[in-house]
Amino acid sequence: MSELTVAGLRVVREIALCGSFTAAARLLGYSQPAISRQVAAIEAAAGYPLFIRESRGVRLTPAGVITVQHAGRILASVDALRQDLAGLGDRLAGRVRLGTYPAAMAVLAPRAVALLRSEHPGLEVSLSEAPTPTLLRQLRAGRLGIAVIGVGAGLPGYDLDGLSRQIVLAGRLRVAVPNGHRLARAGIVAAAELVGETWIAGDDSGGDPQFRAWPTIADPAIGYTVRGWPARFGLVAAGLGICLVPEVAAPSVPAGVTTIGVGDPGWLGRTTLAVTSPEAGPETAAIVGALRRAGEDIHEDVQHRRPSIPERAPGGG
Repeated sequence: MSELTVAGLRVVREIALCGSFTAAARLLGYSQPAISRQVAAIEAAAGYPLFIRESRGVRLTPAGVITVQHAGRILASVDALRQDLAGLGDRLAGRVRLGTYPAAMAVLAPRAVALLRSEHPGLEVSLSEAPTPTLLRQLRAGRLGIAVIGVGAGLPGYDLDGLSRQIVLAGRLRVAVPNGHRLARAGIVAAAELVGETWIAGDDSGGDPQFRAWPTIADPAIGYTVRGWPARFGLVAAGLGICLVPEVAAPSVPAGVTTIGVGDPGWLGRTTLAVTSPEAGPETAAIVGALRRAGEDIHEDVQHRRPSIPERAPGGG
């Protein structure tokens, strides 16, 4: 008698998600006959057909719907079991608090934590978001294990004496523009191309440095000043201006917005650092390593990202 196997359930679930045997075979790296054998075995064990073959793919039978629902839960439990077993051989465990400046919390921190969860399941990372001066105070007071900060042109000279520093991303500033903007397809532009644009600026009423207009443009036109990134991107998407966005946050721009690079030899750039105490242990080192890999991934994403921009998108610069 056939049995319900994990491999078979995974095949059935992927076919349901992909909508065809061929697509599931390609995704799983199986041959078409192997996929068919797995389905036949699960159908024999279930006692019912699971799929109805149609000209443009397959659809689930009532028994197939039930099987796929259970398969999702079973496969999630199996993956959790594998992670727990892997954790037995992982000596890294405990809780480390990671603090980042706001732009780094959008993409960098989540990607790093996702890497750590799969590689070191016994290591728990808690997150906090704050301006750089606050992060450094918390780090020195022992309330943070790692502070992710930005340094460079246009930022204060933060006191980092006695702290360990590693580069996470030698970041560049990019410019977020609405999809219908005249420069949206440019990829990279000269700073002079940005003169005369209306800018959406960060609100610096709290005393912390904020992204405003491109640093080497004299007397820029500031159209709106808002605090949070969602508001800035919303104004850009509506065609009400453009805004600066650090590369570390560029993959987080919403639909209706794209980012472009700027060539400007007069601007020295900024860098994202992971700052720790000199006595930091292997748990902290693992998190810093994950941050660096996440930073590399972000850079690759931004360099190779080619968003789909309609020929006649609404909005403008």
